[in-house]
Amino acid sequence: MNELFYLTDDQRAIRDLARKIARERIAPHAAHYDETETYPEESMKAILESGLFGIWVPDEYGGTDMGCLALSLVSEEIAWACAATATQYLDQPLGGLPILLAGTPEQKKKYLPRLATGELLAAYSLSEPGAGSDAAGLRTTAVRTADRYVLNGSKQWCTNGDHADVLTVFATVDPKKRAKGVTAFLVEKDTPGFAVGKKEKKMGIRASPTVALHFTDCAVPVEQRLGAEGDGFKIAMQTLDITRPATGAMAVGVGQAALDAAVGYAKERRQFGQPIAAFQGIQFMLADMAMLVHSSRLMVHHSARQVDAGIRGNTYEASMAKCWAADAAMKVATDAVQIFGGYGYTREYPVERFMRDAKIMQIYEGTSQIQRVIIARELLGG
Repeated sequence: MNELFYLTDDQRAIRDLARKIARERIAPHAAHYDETETYPEESMKAILESGLFGIWVPDEYGGTDMGCLALSLVSEEIAWACAATATQYLDQPLGGLPILLAGTPEQKKKYLPRLATGELLAAYSLSEPGAGSDAAGLRTTAVRTADRYVLNGSKQWCTNGDHADVLTVFATVDPKKRAKGVTAFLVEKDTPGFAVGKKEKKMGIRASPTVALHFTDCAVPVEQRLGAEGDGFKIAMQTLDITRPATGAMAVGVGQAALDAAVGYAKERRQFGQPIAAFQGIQFMLADMAMLVHSSRLMVHHSARQVDAGIRGNTYEASMAKCWAADAAMKVATDAVQIFGGYGYTREYPVERFMRDAKIMQIYEGTSQIQRVIIARELLGG
């Protein structure tokens, strides 16, 4: 990727550091972690040692406060090497940003400094077996009793739920109120009544654990509530407005990796006496792939810069960036497999992993269909 004129020196430096870590310490292990479906310990260690964990945390809480664009730059580089590791990396701000957005001074002091260093790992738990796209339809209940809330119910699709030290959990104080009943809580892993359930066996991002969570008379102190009762849905959506550009950046990273592999293979693979890159059909495929990756990157950066500029109501641009980048990554990765032909369908080459990993980009943090609903709502609402 060429130098981008709007990046600051600090942003270029953090991108270059992430690229070096990704190429040298993450990419060599990606296939192994994918094949064995094991937590990417060495890859996460490399990110921790580089100081990249706290770039979203303000200076006063021990972070470097570099903003959403820097987070997106780092996410793209890590995803180029391993989408599962990038998912784990982005789960830290996903689980921690609700504290930054709605936490009390005491909550921020308690958690943010340790999240910035990686001493604590975070997770974000919104989805349920019956409430995925319908995030307001939660059935996990939170009943107030004196100085605590008692949580009962089950959550689904929680990334890093089995490794997290603190989880931002969304439950409802009244299911009939739908969005207005959703309330956010900080649940620590050793809280009585909290248990990690089934670990999913997934098509892609296999090294990133996705688990169910169960709450059985789980008593959470009132001081562990984030915001007021009924603020949870707003907190959840505000968080996603910030993380969706970075999720789109992960899709850009996967798409770039697939494009790079396809270009390299097209130059080497010979058919009919010449490299397949000499055929116009292949050239047109590569050109289309390159345009999709480039346009995705620009949309992601634009939406991330809005966050950094303090623009509220960036939902429209964040959803467009995430949706476009996710769909583009899937198309580019699929075309990369096609260019590799039969070899692309084998595990000998990485493009089949890119294709499997790209698919989740169209699903988590709001499906591509839900993004289109959001975009249309924002567009028609003026």
